[in-house]
Amino acid sequence: MTLLQTAPQLETMSDGERALARVEAWFANEMIDRVPVRFSAHNAFVEQAQEKIAELSPAARKAWWFDVERQVDLFEKSLAGRTFHGETFPVYWPNLGPEVYAAFYGSELIYGEVTAWSVPLVESEEDVERIELDMENVYFQTLAAMTRLALERCEGRYLVGYTDLHPGLDCVAAWRGPQQLCLDMIKRPELVERLAEKAIAGFETIYDHFDGMLKAAGQLSVSWMGIPSRGRMHIPSCDFSALISPAFFRRFGLPILEREVQTMTHNIFHVDGEGVARHLDAILSVPEVHALQWVQGVGDDLPIMQWVPFLRELQERKVPVVVDLKPEELEPFIEAMDPEGLFLWVATASEAEELAIIDRLLRWS
Repeated sequence: MTLLQTAPQLETMSDGERALARVEAWFANEMIDRVPVRFSAHNAFVEQAQEKIAELSPAARKAWWFDVERQVDLFEKSLAGRTFHGETFPVYWPNLGPEVYAAFYGSELIYGEVTAWSVPLVESEEDVERIELDMENVYFQTLAAMTRLALERCEGRYLVGYTDLHPGLDCVAAWRGPQQLCLDMIKRPELVERLAEKAIAGFETIYDHFDGMLKAAGQLSVSWMGIPSRGRMHIPSCDFSALISPAFFRRFGLPILEREVQTMTHNIFHVDGEGVARHLDAILSVPEVHALQWVQGVGDDLPIMQWVPFLRELQERKVPVVVDLKPEELEPFIEAMDPEGLFLWVATASEAEELAIIDRLLRWS
């Protein structure tokens, strides 16, 4: 595998090469001079550069999402007057919703203001046979067009990433419906295994297509998380696993995960809350899972301090982890934790606040 030797130089970011070096050290559970920090909250991208489209008809909302030039324009508008600090790489990633991978095989997506969801595709055995990867369909080709346009326009200003890819049980749940998939695991496990094989079989082809576009343009490998790699970076996840037992995850989810991560240089598993965390032993049994992103949730799952024992356990297991913090949580968090293996995400309100946080992290480390 050929790795990029240097990080692209960005006029919107100070010292991108040094920032990338901190990221690479974090992947190795090491630290150069401080913990890496990204000044953005989890899921902040759903609000970034968005126009209010809730009042539009379903067809008009979908057209808005599929307007290639508009989407790149909106992202570029969000860069105006900004300097990105720490490890906050400015990244345009083409986005048609979290279930777009299922749509490459024939699912129809319904679009809302900030996300999209799949209409179940599989109701019969015959439907399973009809599932085929179609790289010429409108979802795939629109993402490719977004990628091409951003690559044409990005030089010196931002990185271009690839879209969110879910080839595991999340894809099967999109095809079958989450509730029905839960029943299938009990009543029709062979159907689940067939669908899981369909979901993972084309993953390398899809990933290689978009990765090839980025590599040909001298780009790093990066997606919605904004954490880049000189090689091949991927964000495996299984949000559906919050609904199932560890035994079912090991039977149906783990074999997909083991195949999904094999050819990647860096994998960051997206742990979406306590329900997914119940499968942590199985997830971390895969050597190619190099790091975790911990998403503690909302409501009673806040604030972050209640999860300090869990995060300390990950440190003891030598697992690098992304942690989302509010600015007012930073000081008590620093007092309670060692910096080892941490990558902080902090939603900030000003450049001065970001520079002050960087100074504090240098003194912590």
